[in-house]
Amino acid sequence: RTRENSLLIAFEGIDGTGKSTQIRLLAAWLQAQGKDVLVTREPTDSDYGRRIRELYLSREQCSPEDELDLFIQDRKLHVKELIKPALQAGRIVLTDRYYYSTVAYQGANGLDVEDILRRNSFAPQPDLVILLTMPPELSAERIRSRGGQLNAFEQLDSLRRVAAIFASFSDPQIRRIDASQPVNVVCEQIRCAWTDLSKRAATVSACSLS
Repeated sequence: RTRENSLLIAFEGIDGTGKSTQIRLLAAWLQAQGKDVLVTREPTDSDYGRRIRELYLSREQCSPEDELDLFIQDRKLHVKELIKPALQAGRIVLTDRYYYSTVAYQGANGLDVEDILRRNSFAPQPDLVILLTMPPELSAERIRSRGGQLNAFEQLDSLRRVAAIFASFSDPQIRRIDASQPVNVVCEQIRCAWTDLSKRAATVSACSLS
């Protein structure tokens, strides 16, 4: 990264935890402070991302290995064309899902977690990971209450395995937040996590100048 203001924040968690809502709220709050924010998501709108979304209807059309390859190819494009240029321009990048989701969902699909991590080593490490947590049963209930059908990635047994892998992550940049709380409470806790991160970033920047 070439600009000190650049920060990469990933929003992670099982389906139904409210990532899209919370990323939108944080972006609006940061923009109101004059921050230059880019909101993005995975899967992207690339051909790879489109093929991934087709799997939501029927995951059986693709082997676990081929499915993982689609996610990795999609992320390589995402990093090259969007994430790295934005960070180099000094922007704050908020991404709705990143490689932690690939590790959790493809790991739950039977692939080796450490191997998935190695294959994602090209991706810049986030400065902060907002990991929204929730019992899988409540997650599935939320999805249904919105009138949605559980897609191939959202079946309860699968969500339980995914949640267990998310729970196993110990990276220091991860901030776990209970997403079963009211939206405004979750939002405030995310803002606190941002404030802690920005203070640390300012300290590091001051030290590098001294």
